[in-house]
Amino acid sequence: MKPISKNVRNQLALGAGLILSLVFFLANPFHFDDKAARVLAVAVLMITWWVSEALPMPVVALIPLVLFPLMNIMPIKEVSAGYADSNIFLFMGGFMIGLAIEKWNLHKRIALTIVNITGTSGNRIVLGFILATGLLSMWLSNTATTMMMYPIAASVISVIKDNHKGNARLDNLAICIMLAIAYSSNFGGIATIVGTPPNVAFVSFIKEKYNYTVQFADWMLICAPLSLLLLFSLYFVMTKWLYPSRLGGDGATRDLIKHELQQLGPLTTSEKRVLIVFVSTALLWITKDLINELKIVKLDDTMIAMAGALALFMCPAGENNKEGGRRKILDWADTSKMAWGILLLFGGGIALAGALEKAGLIKQLGQWIAGFSGSGGLMLVFIIALVSLFISEVMSNIAQVIVFSPVIGGIADAMHINPILLGLPMCLGASCASMMPMGTPPNAIVFASGHIKFNQMVKAGFVMNVIAVIVITLFCWYLVPVLMGL
Repeated sequence: MKPISKNVRNQLALGAGLILSLVFFLANPFHFDDKAARVLAVAVLMITWWVSEALPMPVVALIPLVLFPLMNIMPIKEVSAGYADSNIFLFMGGFMIGLAIEKWNLHKRIALTIVNITGTSGNRIVLGFILATGLLSMWLSNTATTMMMYPIAASVISVIKDNHKGNARLDNLAICIMLAIAYSSNFGGIATIVGTPPNVAFVSFIKEKYNYTVQFADWMLICAPLSLLLLFSLYFVMTKWLYPSRLGGDGATRDLIKHELQQLGPLTTSEKRVLIVFVSTALLWITKDLINELKIVKLDDTMIAMAGALALFMCPAGENNKEGGRRKILDWADTSKMAWGILLLFGGGIALAGALEKAGLIKQLGQWIAGFSGSGGLMLVFIIALVSLFISEVMSNIAQVIVFSPVIGGIADAMHINPILLGLPMCLGASCASMMPMGTPPNAIVFASGHIKFNQMVKAGFVMNVIAVIVITLFCWYLVPVLMGL
C-alpha cells in the first residue's frame, strides 16, 4: 500500500481540525453559553492543529489574532497584549545571551569542561543535568534556571556529536538532555515556596483567606522529597525506557575531550566579556529578592534578562571586524538565528489561556471538580491534581493558581476539609505540565533547540504527567496530614 504523502496528511489534519471545531461549536456537548462555546471551538482547532502539526506551530499560535476579534470573543488590542507578555521578553533576553555564548565559542569550552567532569557516559551526563538543574530551580525561577542551563546543554550535545565515533543513539541523548533541563526546572521548583511563582501565590491565598502561614520548612518537608522522587523518575523514564542513548564511557573520546580543551588555550577577551555578562545576569537572577528588599530598585527576571541582552549589544568584543572597526559582542544580524517562532508560540498560548479564563471555562471546570466531592477524599485529590496539571498545558500556571485557589477553597470549606489538603495538589499539579511546548516557559525554551519533535515531547510529557499526578495525589493525601498536623 502506498504511504500517504506529507501534503495529503497535512490536508487531512487541517480538515480534521476544522470539523472537530465545528462539532464542538454546533453540538456544544458541555452546554456552555455562546461565548464560552466559541472560545472552546477555537481552542479545539488550535490544539488539534498543534498536535497533528497540520501547520507550523508558530503559525497556529497566530490564530487568536484573527478569530478572537472576528468571532467577537476579544478585541484585537486585548488579544495582541498576550504576544507582548513580559515572559516573551524574558525569553528574548535569554535567547540573545545564548546566541552570544555560541557566537564566541564559549559554549564549547563550558561543554568540554562539563563532559570532562561527568565522563562520556550518556546516562551520567543526563543525570548530571537533572540534578544540577533541579537543585538550582529550588531557589531560582524555573525559567531563569532553564535560561542558564540551555546554552550549556546545547553545547554538550554539539561536543558529543562532534567527538563520538560509535553507534550510540545521539539523537536520543539530545532529547534526554533537553527534556531533562525543562522538566527538572519544573520539578525542582515545587520543592520550596520560592521555587516558582504559583507556590508563592497559593501560600499568599491561604494566608489572606484563612490567616494561616505555611512555614517554609513544612513546605520543604513535603515537597522536597516529592521533587526528588520526580527527578529520579524522570531519569529512569528518559534514559532507561523512552529514549535510551546507549552511549557508554569511551576512553578515546575522553582523551579527545581533554586534548580539545588544551587546544582551546586560555580564555580570549571576547569569551571573558561574554562570561562576565552571563555570570552577572545569573547572579542578578539569584540575588534579585535580596536586592529588592533594600527597596532601592525593583528587579524581576525579565528586566534582568533584557539588561543582559542590551549589554551584549553595547559591549565591545575586544576584536576588530574585517573593516577595521570595533566589533560588539552581538550585532543585530546575529539575531537571525534566534527562535522567533517560539516567542509567537508562547504568545498564542497566553492569548488562548486569557480567553478561556474570561469566558468562564475555568470557573465551570472548578464547578465540575466540585461534583466529585462525594466520591471520597482520595478521588477528589486525584481529580484536582489531574485537572490542574492538564489544564496548565494550555494556561499560565500562575494565572491558573490565582483563579483556582478560591474555587478549591470553597470546595474545601463546603466539605469541612482543610484547604491545604485540596489546594496543595492543585498548586503542585500546575507546575508539572510536561506535554506541550507552551505548557511552561522551560518547555518552550528547550523546544526551540530543534532537538525535540512535538510528538516526542508529548510522549515523554504524558508519561511524566501520569507519574506526577499519582505521586502528588499519594503525597498530599497520606503525608500532608501527618507532616503538617492537619
